[in-house]
Amino acid sequence: MRILIQSAAAAGLLALAACNDTPAEQAAENVEEAAENLADIYEEQADNAVSEPAEEALEEKADAVRDTGEAQADAIEEDPGAADPVGM
Repeated sequence: MRILIQSAAAAGLLALAACNDTPAEQAAENVEEAAENLADIYEEQADNAVSEPAEEALEEKADAVRDTGEAQADAIEEDPGAADPVGM
């Protein structure tokens, strides 16, 4: 439920923030937000993990997803033509 509320709030904020952004900035924000949402899911799973190694692995995966999302967003902003929705 918490993730659903966070996602709805994020979508609302994205809609407001997208008003003055270029298409590349919008795409970059969407990529980063999607990565953030996925990372939040992994963290929720980590909170419910039954063992310490499983929890750590999920938290590391969440960090990696965030880092990848940020890198992809940066790449889109630097070179808007490089955005490849099929390859994502």
